Amino acid sequence: MAFIADALSRVQPSATIAVTNKARELKAAGRDVIGLGAGEPDFDTPENIKQAAIDAINQGKTKYTAVDGIPELKQAICDKFKRENGLDYTPAQVTVGTGGKQVLYNALIATINPGDEVLVPAPYWVSYPDMVLLAGGTPVTVDASMDTGFKMTPEALEAAITPKTKWLIFNSPSNPSGAAYTRAELKALTDVLMKHPQVWVMTDDMYEHLVYDDFEFTTPAQVEPALYERTLTVNGVSKAYAMTGWRIGYAAGPVELIKAMAKIQSQSTSNPCSISQWAAVEALNGPQDFIGENNKVFKQRRDLVVSMLNQATGISCPTPEGAFYVYPSCAGLIGKTAPSGKVIETDEDFVTELLETEGVAVVQGSAFGLGPNFRISYATSTEALEEACMRIQRFCGNVR
Repeated sequence: MAFIADALSRVQPSATIAVTNKARELKAAGRDVIGLGAGEPDFDTPENIKQAAIDAINQGKTKYTAVDGIPELKQAICDKFKRENGLDYTPAQVTVGTGGKQVLYNALIATINPGDEVLVPAPYWVSYPDMVLLAGGTPVTVDASMDTGFKMTPEALEAAITPKTKWLIFNSPSNPSGAAYTRAELKALTDVLMKHPQVWVMTDDMYEHLVYDDFEFTTPAQVEPALYERTLTVNGVSKAYAMTGWRIGYAAGPVELIKAMAKIQSQSTSNPCSISQWAAVEALNGPQDFIGENNKVFKQRRDLVVSMLNQATGISCPTPEGAFYVYPSCAGLIGKTAPSGKVIETDEDFVTELLETEGVAVVQGSAFGLGPNFRISYATSTEALEEACMRIQRFCGNVR
C-alpha cells in the first residue's frame, strides 16, 4: 500500500508477540495449548507495590507528571544504581519511559544518523534490529554462537567495529539465551571498546536480578569506569518485580543524551503512567527479599526444563546463567520428517509442527537471529512446563 511509510517495509512485527497471539487464538478455538512464548513472570506483583499504586490513586496522584519521570522515582533510581551497581548518577542523568522498550527506542531515535551502524550480538531480543532500522541506522549482527555459550567474544566484537559504528547494544543476562557474562568476560569486551572511542554502549540490564548458581551480575560502566561517559545503562521493573504490564523502564547516562531522549518523549508519549511511577518508587525502595524467593522457583524450573529437553531426541539444551529462558538447538531434527509428514527444514518448521501436533507454543530461533534453535520461556507453572516438555519429548520421538 503506497500510503504506508517506506521505513515500515524494513521492519517485522514482533515474533514473540505473534507466537503469544497464535497460542491465544488456538486456545480460544478450544485447542489445548501450552504457551511458552511470552517473556513475563507468572508471579503476581508484590502486595506492597500494588498498595503504593492504590494509595497514589486515592491521593489524587493521577495528573500529568514531568515528561521523563517524577523526582521521587528518579531519586529511587539513583539510589538503586549506587546501592546495587556502585554507579553514581544524579537525577538529571536519569530518564523514565513506558517500559524499557521506549527507553531504548528514544535513545536510538535521538542519536542515529543515516549510515550509522549499531552492533547487535545474535541471538538478540527481537526488537533491537528493527528499532535500529526505524531510527534510520544499520544493524550489524555479531554472532554469539552456542559454541561460545551464546556470548560474544572480544575477537568477534573487534572484527565487527568500523568507523561507522555508533552503538553496541549489550544484553546480559540475555533474552533469548539466558547467557550472562562474568566480570572477566565483560572486562575483555570493555578492553576492546576502550580502543574505539566512537562506540557507545547501550546496556539492557532488564534481567539483572534473575541470575542463578551464585552468578554475580556486573554492568559495563561498573567494570570499566572509563566507559561511564559513553554508556546508557538501561533497566526497569518489569521482570524482577513482576510488573510487566505496569510499563516502567528507566536509564541513566550522560546529561546531553538524557535531555535529547526527553525531547523525543515530550513529542511522542509525554510522561509514563503516574500511578505506575509511584508503584515503581515502592518497588525500588521497598523490601527486595521476594526476588530471591522467586529466583529459587525459577532455578528449579530451569533445571527441570534443561534436564527434560536434553532427554528429547535431536535436542541439545545448554544451561543458562540467568533470565527465564532456555535456547535449545533443534539441529538434530533438521531434514527429518514430522508426524504430519512434513519435512522439518528450518527451526520455524519445527516450532510450527510442534504447535500443530502437540499444542506447545515456542519461538523460532531465526526470529532472534541465530538458529536452528528455539526459545522457551520457563516463567510459567512447573506443572505446565513438565507437561510441555513431555509433549516436546513425544513430538521429537515421533520425528522420522
